[in-house]
Amino acid sequence: MAMRWDNLAAPPVEGAPERAAPATPPLPLALPGATVRTFDTPGFAGMTFYEVRAKSIINRVAGASRVPFEWTINPYRGCSHGCVYCYARNTHTYLDLDAGADFDRKVIVKVNAGDLVRRELAAPKWRGAHIAMGTNVDCYQRAEGRYALMPQIIAALRDFANPFSILTKGTLLLRDLPLLRQAAEVTRVGVSYSVGFVDERLWRTVEPGTPSPRRRLDAVRALTDAGFSVGVLMAPILPGLSDDDASIDATVAAIAAAGAASVTPLALHLRPGAREWYARWLAREFPHLVPRYRDLYGSGSYAPQAYQRELTARVRIAARRHGLHRGERGDNRNLPEPPVPPAAEQLTLL
Repeated sequence: MAMRWDNLAAPPVEGAPERAAPATPPLPLALPGATVRTFDTPGFAGMTFYEVRAKSIINRVAGASRVPFEWTINPYRGCSHGCVYCYARNTHTYLDLDAGADFDRKVIVKVNAGDLVRRELAAPKWRGAHIAMGTNVDCYQRAEGRYALMPQIIAALRDFANPFSILTKGTLLLRDLPLLRQAAEVTRVGVSYSVGFVDERLWRTVEPGTPSPRRRLDAVRALTDAGFSVGVLMAPILPGLSDDDASIDATVAAIAAAGAASVTPLALHLRPGAREWYARWLAREFPHLVPRYRDLYGSGSYAPQAYQRELTARVRIAARRHGLHRGERGDNRNLPEPPVPPAAEQLTLL
């Protein structure tokens, strides 16, 4: 059902007084047996982690015929990046958690991810298919600095010479550069960054828990200098906020200067869960844009095809202007497909 873009109630203002949390956060009914942890360090203030021992870790993608990968690994659910537009938000409702603040602050950690990857790669039925990571929530979000699941996962993929790719906003990826180099010696390794815009004021309000766009592009440069062909997913491009010519040109110029091999633009899409959260944020921060969003997204999750085509064309022109001649998808198989019409849902990655 399409959400109405009027009579929007604003979400709680950041920093407003809240009721004191209980000493031990309640355990969601969908996570029996989880170990609940909170940490006193400032970076984890207000966050709760649910440590679980997953039964499986390599997941088959629903609707895989529409995307360039069939298998994924997601060591986390929920994400401290706090991107108001994140399309994965609704997956938190499957865990008896909400798609808004809970998604940002209550993160499920699959603490046995590394062991599971090794076990499943060793299974006789596994045929060494490409595995994509970071296609649902970011595997290099803040929690990874504490739990360090990715080195174990990458080491297992390296040891089995299994091709894989990583899409991230996290600069913590550079910690694992030695492992990525080792893996790239024995199998195909794809690395991509998501940088939708470079405006820092916009970044602080729409992606509050992520490294800044400039730091992400510094990581692109470091990976490029290390010999990787790094693609940049210019996503999402936000109507009325980052879709003007000046923003597109500045963003593409910065991506090109960082040495990226390609840029793939994607217009904002608003699936259930993300749609409601983003709409309330928009009404609070940029109320004058609500009528435009009502026109663009009033009938579904995706902007009209004409808008998407025009946006892509303008990014391609900017890419050529700045020397990024591979401004289309090229051979970056690790990047998600561009959005499809609302009648065919894009991805459901659990």
